[in-house]
Amino acid sequence: MKKLSTITVYLLALFFFSAAITGIELEEKMLIDKKVSLKIPKGFEVMQEQMLKVKYPSERRPTIVYTNSTGGINVALNLTINQASQELIPAYQENLRQTFAKLYPSAKGVRSGVEEVNGRKVAFIELVTPAIDSEIYNLIFLTDVDGKLLLCTFNCMVKDQVAWQPTAREIMASLKVTKL
Repeated sequence: MKKLSTITVYLLALFFFSAAITGIELEEKMLIDKKVSLKIPKGFEVMQEQMLKVKYPSERRPTIVYTNSTGGINVALNLTINQASQELIPAYQENLRQTFAKLYPSAKGVRSGVEEVNGRKVAFIELVTPAIDSEIYNLIFLTDVDGKLLLCTFNCMVKDQVAWQPTAREIMASLKVTKL
């Protein structure tokens, strides 16, 4: 049992050490007609149309995707047509959890819930899903904007998860919705 707790302490230290080394800097962006503020990693650019079509082949692509130079780490936002309100966020969270449980029964590290972020209810699910040749770390979070559902995602290869997971959570914690 002592060996297990030593390993746990070691893994936690490694997690925080690698997050501190990366020094990922974020910058605030005003998005979706200046109704949404979100911190995006410095150096990330809006994904070009050609790459967007490859990474998101469905016609229901995100409204905007910021990506690193390789296209391997992404922050996407999609203002959907679905009706939403602060009262509906817990129901959306449960629906999201159930949907991912059905889509990815082998998903790992599943954590979900509703948190208050900058005075708003924000539902989230955090998990690792299988991909063709790897696994993908995902943090998906949502809230309402002007009566519509805003869906935000952060994803990267699982090999980058230790370095990027704290940043993904920081991105979610930076979400602000402004009333114009």
